[in-house]
Amino acid sequence: MPSATLAVPAPPGRARRPPRRRTRVLEVPEARWALVALGLFLVALPIQISGGPSWLWGALYAAVYATGGWEPGWAGLKALRGRALDVDLLMVVAALGAAAIGQVTDGALLIVIFATSGALEAVATARTADSVRGLLDLAPARATRLRPGGGAEETVPVDALAVGDLVLVRPGERIAADGRVVSGESEVDQATITGEPLPVAKLAGEEVFAGTVNGTGALTVRVEREPAESVIARIVRMVEEASATKAPTQLFIEKVEQRYSIAMVSATLLLFFVPLAFGADVAGALSRAMTFMIVASPCAVVLATMPPLLSAIATAGRNGVLVKSAVVMERLAQVDMVALDKTGTLTQGAPRVAEIRPIPGGKALTEGALLALAAAAEHPSEHPLARAITEAARDRGQQVFPVTDFSSTPGVGVAATVAGGLVEAGAPARLLTGTDVRTAAARDVAADLEADGLTAVAVLLDGKAVGLLGVADALRADAGAAVAGLATLTGRTPALLTGDNRAAARRVAADVGITDVRAGLLPADKVTAIGDLTRQGRKVLFAGDGVNDAPALAAAHTGIALGQAGSDLALDTADAIAVRDELAVIPAVIGLARAARRLVVQNLLIAAAFITVLVAWDLLGHLPLPLGVAGHEGSTMIVALNGLRLLRQSAWSRHAPTARTSMQG
Repeated sequence: MPSATLAVPAPPGRARRPPRRRTRVLEVPEARWALVALGLFLVALPIQISGGPSWLWGALYAAVYATGGWEPGWAGLKALRGRALDVDLLMVVAALGAAAIGQVTDGALLIVIFATSGALEAVATARTADSVRGLLDLAPARATRLRPGGGAEETVPVDALAVGDLVLVRPGERIAADGRVVSGESEVDQATITGEPLPVAKLAGEEVFAGTVNGTGALTVRVEREPAESVIARIVRMVEEASATKAPTQLFIEKVEQRYSIAMVSATLLLFFVPLAFGADVAGALSRAMTFMIVASPCAVVLATMPPLLSAIATAGRNGVLVKSAVVMERLAQVDMVALDKTGTLTQGAPRVAEIRPIPGGKALTEGALLALAAAAEHPSEHPLARAITEAARDRGQQVFPVTDFSSTPGVGVAATVAGGLVEAGAPARLLTGTDVRTAAARDVAADLEADGLTAVAVLLDGKAVGLLGVADALRADAGAAVAGLATLTGRTPALLTGDNRAAARRVAADVGITDVRAGLLPADKVTAIGDLTRQGRKVLFAGDGVNDAPALAAAHTGIALGQAGSDLALDTADAIAVRDELAVIPAVIGLARAARRLVVQNLLIAAAFITVLVAWDLLGHLPLPLGVAGHEGSTMIVALNGLRLLRQSAWSRHAPTARTSMQG
């Protein structure tokens, strides 16, 4: 049988919106040869039945043998030269054996059915490649680059783009490289990368991806990744790598197949020679032996494993998870414990204002006034906490006052004159040093905020404490649903492994329903924690994104990196990559892997059942050769098509948590 190898093409040239074209049957060489063999057979059969000249129908049948059998026969001979016994060769030998005893029609029928079965498998494999081509046939071949200085336009090959280049993307064009918008406003259809059903607004500072489609506005984009390192290019490489690997189950089957094939040939020879020794006729003995060789061939067993796994890899890729190999897909099915990083994995890695606490007494400020003062003082600062505070004020519609005399002291905070008053914002330990009642109250509030896992920012007006802000890392919108989904799949709640402080870790864990919290961990400590879980007999999946997560990703049974925020080291180390930065895809891909494993088991049972029944029929009764051929090839097609069921979108959606969000930008 043809090998179920997923051949993935490299990204093609220009195309604004290339159609997701399905491979036509006649574009597959195996299908063309099978069609020719079938046509010749259908011409020869009526000539033979009607009593036509034997030289004519004999020549036509010979052409059937040649057109339908040369390719598998030649492949089998090459395998034999490498000291491997291929089942394709056995099928051709069985057909020739049938012709040798006068059953030319039966042998030709075997060749036709065998060639048709191989063609169906080849077409199915091509359709598997088609299912991921929508992600691969995206990037344009050329881009409009703006020259330094005057900004003159020049059209260049995409491969010529370098990090830092400015690219002009006109309305309706596909974006040529991963980068960030420098100027312009538009909406971008990035469904093929992030899965978002609607175009996403893109302003200056927003990230865009190669292969996505620009809307009605013109954008100037600064290239941030080499074309070879874009999301699309990574998909190409990973799908190619995945299609070239073989899962442990497949390797085991192929190892057993060689011994099985030798035993089958030996049994075939015994079925031929032993009856002859007891006086049986040559034709009858050879017919039974050839029928046995056909029905006992393990074609269906060989195809039991790879179609489900490759289909699962293709479906995961369409939905934003790049699984690097069939080996990884099998390992994902074995996961029974999940450990998660916190910052950048459960959380967005971006701080936000979670608490606003004015200090009571005297002329206490409202929450809005306190936030407005702090945002005004922080506005000139580039610190992440400053951005969180100014964004919170903007979201609440607060006016940010102009400032003068701005200053920033590392480790302390900022100071500025706002509306005639001196506003300070920064670390409570450095700013709350007075002994008055308000300062003491502010210290108590700061302690409460920090006990809750928040970063406290003290705000002073003219030297007096007026309030505190509690800043936390924003939780991913789908974190709770993902944790619940993982707990349902594995039967145990995920563990949280983080280098952050215990209070912050416990706050996040409580929000998503995690009870096993291990905080303050260095990278080596995370490896140790995973080792402890492994020694308890767990198959641990670890999900993380940063450089510090790479050792844990490597140590875990399976590692998944969050793709867009993830470091290059984490992406290279992980076994799979969640391109969309969605936690919800992790339970979905585990569920898909388990579905693939179930289909592999189903296929093995189907194949074993067919072989057992057909062999028993041939040994204990009289199994007609055409019926044996139909049963054998029918089981092979059933197994191949059963494995391809995972190409349907429903195979993914039934495992994805209900609460799901798509990343924007």
